[in-house]
Amino acid sequence: MGMPEAQPRIASVAAAPDFDAQHFRRALSQFATGVTVITTRASAQSVTAGAPPFIGITASSFNSVSLDPPLVLWSMATRANSLPMFRDGTHYIINVLSASQLELCLRFATLKGDRFAGVDYRLSSTGLPILSNALAWFECHNRSRYDEGDHVIFVGEVERCGVPEIGDGPLVFQGGEFSTTVPLEP
Repeated sequence: MGMPEAQPRIASVAAAPDFDAQHFRRALSQFATGVTVITTRASAQSVTAGAPPFIGITASSFNSVSLDPPLVLWSMATRANSLPMFRDGTHYIINVLSASQLELCLRFATLKGDRFAGVDYRLSSTGLPILSNALAWFECHNRSRYDEGDHVIFVGEVERCGVPEIGDGPLVFQGGEFSTTVPLEP
């Protein structure tokens, strides 16, 4: 019988990264994600005359957390101008975009001003916009918020959700490009 192998020492804090931010971003970009637009109510002071009282942002940081209770999560940069409205609001809608909604993705990611101008939507039971033709939507109570690094992680408790009868494939972001999925044969 030999000597037992020494167990690796587990550090109580993370070691400094051995990479730069650009390398980290490139590595993260290899993970394909779906694309969402998250909508909520705008603060009264941010609404311009004649514009709907809503804000929306494009986010690819969406994931399921739990089936019981039904929980999902997403994150937002701490430098985002709309962070206070999402942090302080009681509800938001997560709209999962279809491949045919690339224009909406770009609009809610980059457009300044009224992002809802000309956009088809209906109101949820909490009075928030559900985008027409989204592959799925989740109406969430703003359950928890966690400050982590340069982002805030939002955990939403899903109160209602919907999936349309007909839809095209999902909008996917990977490697800095938009695409969609194609089923693989086994």
